[in-house]
Amino acid sequence: MNEFRPSPYSNLKVSILAGGVGGAKLVLGLDRILAPGNLSAIVNTGDDFTHFGLKICPDIDSVCYSLAGLANKSYGWGLEGETWNVADGLEALGAPTWFQLGDRDLATHLERTRLLGQGQQLSRIVRDFCARWGIVSRVLPMSDDEAPTLIETSSGMILPFQDYLVKEKAQPEISRILLHGGLEPRLLPEALDAIRDAALILIAPSNPWVSIDPILALEGVREALKEKFVVAVSPIIQGKAIKGPAAKMFTELGIQPSSLAVLRHYSELLDLFVYDSSDEPFSAKDAPSRIKTVQLQTIMTDEADKIQLAQAILDIFFKMNGQS
Repeated sequence: MNEFRPSPYSNLKVSILAGGVGGAKLVLGLDRILAPGNLSAIVNTGDDFTHFGLKICPDIDSVCYSLAGLANKSYGWGLEGETWNVADGLEALGAPTWFQLGDRDLATHLERTRLLGQGQQLSRIVRDFCARWGIVSRVLPMSDDEAPTLIETSSGMILPFQDYLVKEKAQPEISRILLHGGLEPRLLPEALDAIRDAALILIAPSNPWVSIDPILALEGVREALKEKFVVAVSPIIQGKAIKGPAAKMFTELGIQPSSLAVLRHYSELLDLFVYDSSDEPFSAKDAPSRIKTVQLQTIMTDEADKIQLAQAILDIFFKMNGQS
C-alpha cells in the first residue's frame, strides 16, 4: 500500500515521462509517496519490437514490473527469480539468443500478443495487466500506434533500436536517430489528459534521445508541457550514464555528455532541473535564469533512494510555488 503525507501530497497529481530502467526507479519513488491513483507514467514505446512473433515492450514492462514489486533487482529489467529453460532450449536448437526472454516474462509477451491479435489496444492491455498486478498508478503507453525508434549508423545502416542496443551492444557509431520510423503515431489521448490534469510534470532520468524524445516528438506534447511546471532529472552524472548508451550517443552526435547538455536539450520546457550532487556545480551563466537548478543525490540504488529523490523534488516544487 502507498504511504503518503495527508498534506500536501494527498491532492497533488503528477505525470512523468519515462523510459525503462532509469525511469522506472523514479516512477517507483513517486508511486510510494503520492496518493493512490495520483501518478501517471507516460512511457516510451519507441523500443517496442517483435521477437519470435511476440510483441515486446521493454520500457513498459520495466515500469510495470517495478511498480508491481516483481522487477529483477540485479538487472533492473525482467523478473526476479526468473528461470531460463526456454532460452536454453532455443540456444540448443540454434535459434537467435541475442535478446533473452525469461520463462515467466514470456507469459507477459504471449498474452499481450494474443490480445493484440484480437484487436485490443496496447493501452487497454497495459491497464488490465496493471490491475492484475495490483498497480494503482496509471501506466500509459505514449501511443497505441507503432512508433519505432531507428538508429542510422555512420556506415549508413538502419537498425531498429533493440538491434542496435542489444544485438550490436550499442557499438556502431550513430549518425542519426530516426524517431517514429517515419510513421505518424498519435499521442494516446489519456496521456494528453494526464499532462493537462497534472500540477507537476517530471522528465525522468532516462536517455533523452531514445526514451524521452520519442514522447516529446508526438504532436501535442510540447504544447501541453509549456503550460505546466516541468522538472527534468539528468541521467548523466560526471559525464557518464548510470546505465545504457546515452553518454556515447551524446558524444557521437557531437555533444559533450554532461548534465548541462541535458539541461540545454530540454531547456525550452523547464522550470526546474535536477542534477547529481557529485557533479561540478553550474555557473551563473550556464543555465537560463528562468530555470532553477538544484543538486540532489540522483543515484538510486534501493527503494529508499528512489523515495528520497521523489520527495526532495516534490518539496522543492512546493517551495517554488509558495507552499510549505
